[in-house]
Amino acid sequence: MAFDLPSLRIVSYAALAVFSFINWCLTIARLSYTSNLPRGDTLNGDPDIVELLITCMMSIAWALFLIRTIYQRVEGNLVSTFRGELVGLFVIWMFWTVGGAIASQSWGNLGWCAQFQACQILSAIVAFCWLSWLAVTFNLGVSLTFIVANNALLEPLHGQWVGPAVPNTSQTGNSRPVSAV
Repeated sequence: MAFDLPSLRIVSYAALAVFSFINWCLTIARLSYTSNLPRGDTLNGDPDIVELLITCMMSIAWALFLIRTIYQRVEGNLVSTFRGELVGLFVIWMFWTVGGAIASQSWGNLGWCAQFQACQILSAIVAFCWLSWLAVTFNLGVSLTFIVANNALLEPLHGQWVGPAVPNTSQTGNSRPVSAV
């Protein structure tokens, strides 16, 4: 059985989208909870929740865009190369790193209030922050490995090149077969 890198990447980006969507739902639940508290309550004013909400939306949009780009073999736009993917992944990776670190520092030890729904939501937010970070890190590692192994920084990020119709001994960047079609 041949290794199918595009399928692996689609599944890993789908996992990122799912983890980000769950985290987005949890941050919405947290915002809903804090909107019912009186003004000045110490549980209000979590700027990390807003950062995580924005990060979730960016991650979902990025993952869906890349799933479409890989599946439909889109080429020709600014971010349809591996370089564009790396830039986008690095930005999202930084957002998840900062958001996860702040969330872990703020809500990492909530065992004392685990019986309350608000604390359960915060613990789940921390968990899904790090799951999303792990998915982004995995995608970054897979892409970097592929780029280095195939010298593919400026190649289309779908990672599938079809060889020429007639056998040719000289291969160019657009004709080298990297994965089966």
